[in-house]
Amino acid sequence: MRVIDAATLAELTPYPALLDALAGGLARPIECPQRLHLDPTGAGDALLLMPAWRPASVMQAGLLGVKLVTAYPGNAAKGLPAVAASYTAFDRQTGQLLAVLDGTELTVRRTAAALALGARWLAREGSRRLLVIGTGALSQPLARAHLAAMPGLAEVRVWGRVAAKAARVAGMLAAEGIPAAPAGALADEVAAADVIVTATTAREPLIASVWVREGTHLGLAGAFTPEMAEADPALLGRAALWADEREAVLAKGGEVVRAIAAGIIGPEAIRGDLASLARGPRPARDPAAITVFKSVGFAALDLIAAELALGCLPPG
Repeated sequence: MRVIDAATLAELTPYPALLDALAGGLARPIECPQRLHLDPTGAGDALLLMPAWRPASVMQAGLLGVKLVTAYPGNAAKGLPAVAASYTAFDRQTGQLLAVLDGTELTVRRTAAALALGARWLAREGSRRLLVIGTGALSQPLARAHLAAMPGLAEVRVWGRVAAKAARVAGMLAAEGIPAAPAGALADEVAAADVIVTATTAREPLIASVWVREGTHLGLAGAFTPEMAEADPALLGRAALWADEREAVLAKGGEVVRAIAAGIIGPEAIRGDLASLARGPRPARDPAAITVFKSVGFAALDLIAAELALGCLPPG
């Protein structure tokens, strides 16, 4: 059995290769049973189990993967991380344990790559300016993944509620040779950006619909419950909307759930998801269209990242 820590996993899943793996892997069938959500303490804590595997029709020798995540909100008061995760990979045919991978690093990398892949396929050609909203664990991976997916991006701006944190993230990216700088006023930065990606815990919208100009692409990675929102739900009435996984976004995507409840859009407004984009054909890119890619995460992304790390990608 292999144990793959965060640093090794990052080496095994560089963003160019991970982007290609997701693009090819999502075009082939993956079984993803409904996520199991348990409360082991009875105090509102969570144990999440997310299994996935490929059917035998795709590959005989494949992985059976299960991501295990604990979310204990009260840990902050104890000086402990609120979320912990691991990914366990078995041989699907024999059930033998193959590897345990760092689940936090896996989640961060596959999330960043999925958002970047959505931007590659949906953003306006010639996009040059990326705005990253949020300064948490996803902020730097999102910038790196988008630059890998869209080499034409020439400027990165980082915005956060705390200016010092945004300056720190931008400085760390700049130290890697990425053309990054801290953002100014959010309304001005939204209006100037070609591609916007968000990863915050906002419960009320940060992005007003009126700030977003025609031709902008937005990737929304936060607001993974109906009680959250990063962008004004009214924006979805102006945009071509896509999801990472349709049913998950309809159930949990905060802006989408709110927009449907308000009668701004219906469920049919979601034009497709990442798997349908991978299979093609992909939509023609209208330079005047606003596109929104809403992501809440799903188990197939974890499986493909693990396949890449373990050298078990499906043939073809």
